[in-house]
Amino acid sequence: MKKTILTSLLILNTAMLFAQIADSAKRKVSLQGTVNFRDIGGYTTKDGHHVKWGKVYRSADLSKLSETDLAELKNRKITYDVDLRGTQEAQQAPDKLNPNTDYILCPAGSDSVNTIVRDLAAHKNTDSLMTVFYTSTRYFSDRYKPFFNKLLALPDNESLVFHCTAGKDRTGIAAALLLYSLGVPYDTIMADYTATNYYRQAESQTSVNSMVQLMHVDEKSARNLTGAKKEYLDASFAAINKRYGSVDAFLKNEIGLTNAQIKVLKQKYLQ
Repeated sequence: MKKTILTSLLILNTAMLFAQIADSAKRKVSLQGTVNFRDIGGYTTKDGHHVKWGKVYRSADLSKLSETDLAELKNRKITYDVDLRGTQEAQQAPDKLNPNTDYILCPAGSDSVNTIVRDLAAHKNTDSLMTVFYTSTRYFSDRYKPFFNKLLALPDNESLVFHCTAGKDRTGIAAALLLYSLGVPYDTIMADYTATNYYRQAESQTSVNSMVQLMHVDEKSARNLTGAKKEYLDASFAAINKRYGSVDAFLKNEIGLTNAQIKVLKQKYLQ
């Protein structure tokens, strides 16, 4: 009986989380020139508040947006663009933006997604190497401190988008840190992170096929490279806890968020 009740609660909790994540009618923004563009509003915090809809969006590459896409961004009042790619990636495929958009590039190191893919594809244990990528916390403050600065500076009547190339890894960590700072439970944070597998399903399969056929990568390794796996984000948070003592200490001492600024973030992005 006890096992049955626990199983039922787990199923109910999973269903509730999925309802928050995959509400495609409200969360997913269908654009012609990119994928994995979604609103991170609606999530429930530990104290019963909700992340505001229409304030912060996460996405993949924004270099191929159509005029229709740009009109959609304008309609959503997206005036801040935080680009988490490497310098080389941004130069090769610059974001296509509406006039007067506040743009900031937040690279860390010299990482380029193409270089990363080549390096990882050269090894059989791509799962382990992806974990290494997620635990390179020495780069995090360079990338995510400017991200939080823009979140704090965002005017009340405007919105912000942040992205990398696939909207999966660097963007996934950024979303996780933001949601954590707002008090969203870790299981919800993880559900948002792994939802990339849902929103990028077709594109990920195309990438897997390309790596298998053109780069001679075995299919399992290719899926490790294209997937948002729970183990990766777990490893990232574990590395932060190990190096800085806690995620709260990291946000305070590395990102520079004071208690007052955390309060401002919650006032801006929760209801």
